[in-house]
Amino acid sequence: MTPPEQVLPGQMLPVAVDEVPPVELGPGVRVRTLPGMPGIRPWVIDLDPGAVWPHLDVHEAYGEAYYVVSGEVIEGDRVHGPGAYVAFGPRTSHRPRTETGARAFGFNYDVPA
Repeated sequence: MTPPEQVLPGQMLPVAVDEVPPVELGPGVRVRTLPGMPGIRPWVIDLDPGAVWPHLDVHEAYGEAYYVVSGEVIEGDRVHGPGAYVAFGPRTSHRPRTETGARAFGFNYDVPA
């Protein structure tokens, strides 16, 4: 069952993340879109060992952040392991990759910072 795009006012919406159908963005890169609220788009990303984000992820006017749940996400020459919180402000770009595989919970902001 695919969850709705947004949580409505006065609504509590529990979601079993692993039951949300993933969308393959590239080889070994899968995203599960979770219900958000106006201005925030949450997601869970799963990266297989050796996976690289399929393109440069550019954040022009809005930011993005993620929390590494398991494995390691590599950004440039920095390795972020479980428990790491990584935030990107507007006018940033990155191309995450992993050697070990990883799961991260994150969100994109759809309003200017």
